[in-house]
Amino acid sequence: MAITVASCWFNALASTNTSRCTVSSQRLFSSSQLSATRLVIPKAASQSQNPRKRTPKEHTHKSSPEKEGNSQKNSRSRDERKYLDADDRSGIKRTEQPQSTAFKSFGTQRKSAKGFMGNLTEQQLETAKIQDASFLNAVVKVYCTHTAPDYSLPWQKQRQFTSTGRHSKFTVNAFMIGDGKLLTNAHCVEHNTQVKVKRRGDDTKYVAKVLAKGMECDIALLSVENEKFWKGAEPLQFGHLPRLQDSVTVVGYPLGGDTISVTKGVVSRIEVTSYAHGSAELLGIQIDAAINPGNSGGPAFNDQGECIGVAFQVYRSDDVENIGYVIPTTVVSHFLDDYERNGKYTGFPSLGILLQKLENPALRACLKVPSNEGVLVRRVEPTSGASKVLKEGDVIVSFDGVDVGSEGTVPFRSTERIAFRYLISQKFTGDVAELGIIRAGASMKVETAMNPRVHLVPYHIEGGQPSYLIVAGLVFTPLSEPLIELVGNAAFIVDSEECEDSIGLKLLTKARYSMARFKGEQIVILSQVLANEVNIGYEDMSNEQVLKFNGTRIKNIHHLAHLVDSCKDKYLIFEFEDNYLAVLEREASSSASSCILKDYGIPSERSSDLLEPYVDPIGENQVMEQTDPLGDSPITNSELGSDGLQWA
Repeated sequence: MAITVASCWFNALASTNTSRCTVSSQRLFSSSQLSATRLVIPKAASQSQNPRKRTPKEHTHKSSPEKEGNSQKNSRSRDERKYLDADDRSGIKRTEQPQSTAFKSFGTQRKSAKGFMGNLTEQQLETAKIQDASFLNAVVKVYCTHTAPDYSLPWQKQRQFTSTGRHSKFTVNAFMIGDGKLLTNAHCVEHNTQVKVKRRGDDTKYVAKVLAKGMECDIALLSVENEKFWKGAEPLQFGHLPRLQDSVTVVGYPLGGDTISVTKGVVSRIEVTSYAHGSAELLGIQIDAAINPGNSGGPAFNDQGECIGVAFQVYRSDDVENIGYVIPTTVVSHFLDDYERNGKYTGFPSLGILLQKLENPALRACLKVPSNEGVLVRRVEPTSGASKVLKEGDVIVSFDGVDVGSEGTVPFRSTERIAFRYLISQKFTGDVAELGIIRAGASMKVETAMNPRVHLVPYHIEGGQPSYLIVAGLVFTPLSEPLIELVGNAAFIVDSEECEDSIGLKLLTKARYSMARFKGEQIVILSQVLANEVNIGYEDMSNEQVLKFNGTRIKNIHHLAHLVDSCKDKYLIFEFEDNYLAVLEREASSSASSCILKDYGIPSERSSDLLEPYVDPIGENQVMEQTDPLGDSPITNSELGSDGLQWA
């Protein structure tokens, strides 16, 4: 009997260290598994493998950004199978372990049985303390119904799905912050049509309203008007930015059960981090506490029960373990202050410049920089406030009086340094920043207004539904990151083609590297052709950028609609890349439109926003430059966020 108990006890102890596994992709993922963005959100639970079992092939995941993205596209079933296989292998190892090894290990354990029981008692007391902690009751489960747009058929939406419910694998969370409001992740309520919340220990769901969503910082603000929901509620208190190795506790409703879950770890790192959902770079806290699918939107606490941030993403790779990320309270406070100031979320500002580090002494000497400081301005976005005061070749040596190092870092707390972008993220839209620069060897001070960056190809569609225009079966829509991902997914699934082969390498390069020349500029593409007699010969055209209409360069899709409506010529002439032409008879096209819409079950030939009067974004009397938006920048495989180059 004693032998049986001993073996069972050892197996129970051993089982706690045999179920680690990981997903084979070096990417950042939002932890609730919702809609994909430029950095792909995973579709399977977190998994890991024994590092000793890796093959050399598994280490070669960094090819081109496009190939990395496509390697994630169709990985759901593979990753899920991998998760099950890992568990099965762990079970086999435990059951096949020789008994002599178990007895020997148990003998070693017996020598320190008293100490073990003492530790067990302390753990039980700590568990009881956490179980009774009032801050757990401030964490709520979110039931969200999502209806995302269909970017391939922009006149309709996809089938709705829920992020928490009977048919959903994953849950999402929120927590009370007082004044009748809740905080969660933006990706938890993206494309929401209904949001409900339920408190711990209650079986009643209450309808919640989304007040604001910050896509860049991945934060959303909710409110619940029903007073019964708030009865006896104690909102969480925000704590200060933690120190390294401070204890952290993550609370939520992740995959694996229905009740509340608590995981514990320490703060591993604090630095400027890439936010997967919004493709922004803001301050982030790295922790080793488990953040699993469904932890998104849940709070992270310090030992005093204060909230130090919001769990939102994890890093999956064969080479690492236990890397989770928390949005710190500094970013949360910026989001809330922005909402209080403006009644809405306006975004984190940007200088809109591309920088290069100045680590090389010869480079600094050539630019007449006297000391080991500063970063070089390589490009300035025309839409940024800095375009009025900065030039290519300037060296930024200070920001609001804080010296900028040659590696693009600034002092942080007492003995640390952090990326220069951290100072920029502390500003609000409309604030003015003072820059110390060196221009041709002369030092000077300039001031620039801070505004959010204008993306030529947006990561998220404002209003949720993409614009579209149908002319004689030719479907035009603005290029966006969700559309690029959708096209890449379809190519990968159907015929294993790469994204650049389906959408065009030149167009994909423009999406990745181009700058908007004015606010409101868009890359308009012909997404598909709805076959009809009037467009014979053009049926196979898809994902082609339209540059001109009847000789006029197109600024955005609203401009294209305006040009088509005001056209009196006999022909409608669309000019695409590489001088490809599509010509239609105007009267025949007008007559065929109603028939095409009826045949394909389309309610309208254009989206509702294109029914509004057209307003020229740069003025009727100003001529748009005919230059390539890529400028003289070479097409390379390097990303604009590498160690040598960085956006500010």
